[in-house]
Amino acid sequence: MEEKQPSAVHKISKIISDFFNPLVSLFIFFLYSSLRNSSFHNSLTYFLPILLMIIVPVIVWLVWNVKTGRYTNMDVSNRVQRKTLYIFIGICVIAYIGFNYFKNGLIDLVMLFILILLLALQISNYFIKSSMHTAFNIFVAALFFSLNTTFGIAWLGIAALVGITRIILKRHTPKEVFMGAAIAFMVSFLYLYCNIQFQH
Repeated sequence: MEEKQPSAVHKISKIISDFFNPLVSLFIFFLYSSLRNSSFHNSLTYFLPILLMIIVPVIVWLVWNVKTGRYTNMDVSNRVQRKTLYIFIGICVIAYIGFNYFKNGLIDLVMLFILILLLALQISNYFIKSSMHTAFNIFVAALFFSLNTTFGIAWLGIAALVGITRIILKRHTPKEVFMGAAIAFMVSFLYLYCNIQFQH
């Protein structure tokens, strides 16, 4: 019997879902944020520690765990497997927050709220496997919104599209996508509120 080929919608959904995974979306934001109003040297000083302390270690962790069979896939679709992923990302983010505090004498607000979002998703994971892709893209939309309203609204459209692809690919149920979205909207609202307060 011939194996059924994935439809065009399924293929497009996979491309969108794979590209706009949390790491890539955050990478795009940090790149934009660091290059926006800074010299190349300042951008590098800001972006390099994030790349080396969070993005690269998380990619290595994912690849290693998939290769050794601890994780089923790079999405870490399994709810039990996901627990250790949240812990590892959390450790990386805490290490960066500590490094940045000792270096610059201040708490990185973006990273603090990424940590809060991770904690909320970890708690939710005990009850329902909330969509991490949806949650992080909504939060990235809020991050962009704080710098550029148009980009923020556009990224919110991307987040909605990503949520739909997660359902099409059967990586999440509609309930799991809405749960991820609800958590992200709450954390994003708090972030935007705090961001406005710190600017005044």
